[in-house]
Amino acid sequence: MARSVIKAWITFVGVRAEALSSEALGRLDEAGVSLTKTQRDGSSGPGLVFVDEPSAEACDLVRGASASGAERIVVVLPSAVELGSANMWRLVAAGASDVFAWDHSQTTAADVVARLERWRMVDELVGSQRVRTTLVGESATWGRLLREIVDVARFTDAFVLLTGESGTGKELVARLIHDLDPRAGKGDLVLLDCTTVVPSLSGSEFFGHERGAFTGAVAAREGAFARADGGTLFLDEVGELPPGLQAELLRVAQDGTYKRVGSDTWRRTRFRLICATNRNVTDGDGNDFRRDLYYRVAGWTFQLPSLRDRREDIPALVAHFLSKARPGEPPLEVDDPVRHLLLTRDYPGNVRDLRHLVLRIAAHHVGLGPITIGDVPTEERPAAERSDMWRDAAFDHAIGHAVGVGASLREITTAAAEAAIGFAVDEAGGNLRRAAARLGVTPRALQLRRAGRLDAVGENRGAV
Repeated sequence: MARSVIKAWITFVGVRAEALSSEALGRLDEAGVSLTKTQRDGSSGPGLVFVDEPSAEACDLVRGASASGAERIVVVLPSAVELGSANMWRLVAAGASDVFAWDHSQTTAADVVARLERWRMVDELVGSQRVRTTLVGESATWGRLLREIVDVARFTDAFVLLTGESGTGKELVARLIHDLDPRAGKGDLVLLDCTTVVPSLSGSEFFGHERGAFTGAVAAREGAFARADGGTLFLDEVGELPPGLQAELLRVAQDGTYKRVGSDTWRRTRFRLICATNRNVTDGDGNDFRRDLYYRVAGWTFQLPSLRDRREDIPALVAHFLSKARPGEPPLEVDDPVRHLLLTRDYPGNVRDLRHLVLRIAAHHVGLGPITIGDVPTEERPAAERSDMWRDAAFDHAIGHAVGVGASLREITTAAAEAAIGFAVDEAGGNLRRAAARLGVTPRALQLRRAGRLDAVGENRGAV
């Protein structure tokens, strides 16, 4: 057997594990993997940890050596007897990629080599230019997710369900899965947004139609199932499909057969199906997504994290979007106040929201120097720190006058709020979002306050 280029380290916890690791060095070397024996301080890259039992000490070693799952670790126990312990799962929670017994088969050494080889190929793809420039991020959470996505894309033909909030990158993941799919003679990626499908024409969109099948069908047309034959069909927001169309999609997904609208001829299609949704389609309360369809399309399910759950990726994403906004130009630095704003701002639209903001900032910027606070759009700037200087004698006199004429605290508070809203809206040129930011409230809250005031005015007019 030709020697593999795989390199890994090996360490142990316990007397039995130390003896086993010494034996394993020879057998693994014969199997074609280059191993380095280390002490318990861990190492970088993939490794093997031999342990007597799933003890707290073993978990601590795995947690440190794997950087809480960032590095690949195989944990090996001397005997399958130890695998019966529920504590074995603690090793996985600590960061182990796999756990098994050395005596679990006659090919244990070859099994280890196979795992290390598979992980090496996956990690090479994850680190490749086409992946890194498509799905940007350096956080441990994002890295683990990318490994799983790349593994499924490259080494399976399974259907995939992508879930997560809007703007988390589901379409980009779908494109990457199609790109990494190794099928020979692979067809096209066909995208269909289920929210834009007109119910009366949904059959034609999916199945295609024959000439004359309905009014306006002046020519035959291929649907999404035909166009995706041999390739990949991506259904965005699949949770919005009506129940009837869900049943028809299930049949095509299971049997690979369909009929065009207006035709009695069965046609065949074979495609990889990727679905995406920002809904919880497994929630039975008020959910009309078919369970049988869910279990068919969710061969693998990936939950894409929101940007608030991977804030450490924001600097890398900002640099990526800036490079896209200024292709061929030197990378721009970002001043600390702007960096702080980008790191701490809320992003309801997730990565898409961040991208739009960075592109607007880049459009304002001129020159090759760092991006400064002047490049940040006005409505995105944080409110300046306030002082009590605004509360002067005139303000106190106005409040005193109101109290003197018998106004209640509620009336004074309402009048002050209405005046503040009016001034803020006028100053913002009618832009409610900017006015709300100035007043420290949400645009929705501002709209409700204004609506309440207008309703009250209307009631008073009606009573006159």
